[in-house]
Amino acid sequence: MPSIRIDDVELYCRLDGDPALPALLFSNSLGTDLDMWDEQAAALSRDFHVVRYDTRGHGRSSAGSEPVTLGRLGRDALAVLDHIGIARAHFCGISMGGMTGQWLAIHASHRLDRIVLANTAARIGSAEGWHMRAGQVRREGMGGVADGAAGRWFTPEFIAGHGAVVNRMIGRLREQSPEGYARCCDALAHADLRTAVGAIRNPVLVIAGRHDPVTTVADAEWLGGCIGQARVEQLDASHLSSIEAGAAFTARLREFLVAER
Repeated sequence: MPSIRIDDVELYCRLDGDPALPALLFSNSLGTDLDMWDEQAAALSRDFHVVRYDTRGHGRSSAGSEPVTLGRLGRDALAVLDHIGIARAHFCGISMGGMTGQWLAIHASHRLDRIVLANTAARIGSAEGWHMRAGQVRREGMGGVADGAAGRWFTPEFIAGHGAVVNRMIGRLREQSPEGYARCCDALAHADLRTAVGAIRNPVLVIAGRHDPVTTVADAEWLGGCIGQARVEQLDASHLSSIEAGAAFTARLREFLVAER
């Protein structure tokens, strides 16, 4: 598995599928890692060169010493493509990863083909809320955030019926670097693309979780309405729709990405 050096950060990556196939880059959400895409990677690596990486400060990627901005996260994604030698790729990001995808579509559209923005928005939450959460994890560690995450990430029905999956995801959240997580909270506090997303010209699929309390269906519809070549689809899920509605998510993703092939 390759590791990419960017300044004082090591980004951990995983590659699946034939490098001769069209590339598909995945970007994870806040508090998760590239393993959240296991179901999609297994299903799509027959048709795509699947590239995944742990966002800086998450999973097996180090946090480094510099502050994190949305632009820094976008440039990290480009560095991954550059390191592997990929000129253009499809992109799929969820939540914070979806904001990374929006930044890329605005600032580096020539590097992307079709884009999937899942459970995200042009502005997520408030600066005050993100600064409060960053301060909490810096003072207390990841325990408090992890204790309340299941109800934000999944519906009660999924929690009741898929305890092993939920426990695994929450366990990984507890293991995240508090400083790495906090720096991404700082980035989200200042990330606001509402006046810029109208410039996106790539074909875009916006996926919303029907029961998502974090990035709502209204957020998705607003985003889709601002992007010229966008369509919005809803899944019966909460915030981590790629996991809760994995089969449906993968089917929508495949259908969208092969539409022009």
